[in-house]
Amino acid sequence: MQHGKYRFIVGFLALPLGLYALFVIWPFIQSIYYSFTDWTGLSPEFKTVGFDNYTKMFHDDVFWKSLQHSLLFAVLLPVVTISLALFLSFMINVGGRRRRGGPAITGVRGSSFYKIVYFFPQVLSIAIVALLFAFAYNPDSGAINSVLRGVGLDSLQPLWLGDPNLALWCVMAVLVWSTVGFFVVLFSAGMASIPADLYEAALLDGAGRASTFFKITLPLLWDTVQSGWVYMGILALGAESFAVVQIMTTGPGGPDYSTTVLVLYVYQKAFRDGQAAYATTIGVALLVVTLLFAAVVMRLGRRERLEF
Repeated sequence: MQHGKYRFIVGFLALPLGLYALFVIWPFIQSIYYSFTDWTGLSPEFKTVGFDNYTKMFHDDVFWKSLQHSLLFAVLLPVVTISLALFLSFMINVGGRRRRGGPAITGVRGSSFYKIVYFFPQVLSIAIVALLFAFAYNPDSGAINSVLRGVGLDSLQPLWLGDPNLALWCVMAVLVWSTVGFFVVLFSAGMASIPADLYEAALLDGAGRASTFFKITLPLLWDTVQSGWVYMGILALGAESFAVVQIMTTGPGGPDYSTTVLVLYVYQKAFRDGQAAYATTIGVALLVVTLLFAAVVMRLGRRERLEF
């Protein structure tokens, strides 16, 4: 059985590893190389400029503002989204009252319907979601201000995306709404695998919902929560935040760079300003931030694995 084992393994891994190296690792290496040049992205001719792009980046006020917004996304969005998803999935699977003739552990009434409702935003493209909320946030004809006027709050008519103090929070709300359903389904699947005997024993000992969640559900679901945390942070730093900011905000990234994030700034420098080399420099910074975020989450979330 051991004869040719390693050749068999290498034969299966060679193609996927080769494709990964070609389409993932090699572009990273190219980006790092181009960050030391003055390449415009269009001309085949360029020359090496050393650390000039990095010096420019460290003195770029828009870069620091974008970095601040991206870090805010990476810290707050996973906290809000994961917390909300854990609460909703706990109520759907465990938080219901015991009904006569039914199991001791059950979710709230209509839990199957709630799963569909929460997951519905995942069916929509993020571009569609951003467009819908851009219309809803319209200060003149949008749904939100119309509702406020309908309930007699005519004096409360925020500009929403036109207000530099509100625009970033409006974008974050859309990202939470569009992603929380995925994590509800993910955590619900994890909770469904936890033996009901553990919950029943906790109920016999007089444990309430809060203690059941923190003493049983969360520890046994921790690996899934940690993976979801990293995944949500990557979404917040990458494509999801780019799509929402690009479609919803004025500029985009405005007003006054109040919603500009690193991934949007990379796009603008590369395709709007023709500064591909400088864009790859910012991209390298974004790569470092993403790797650091994942490393910190994995390190802080490390704990003894629980079996059940």
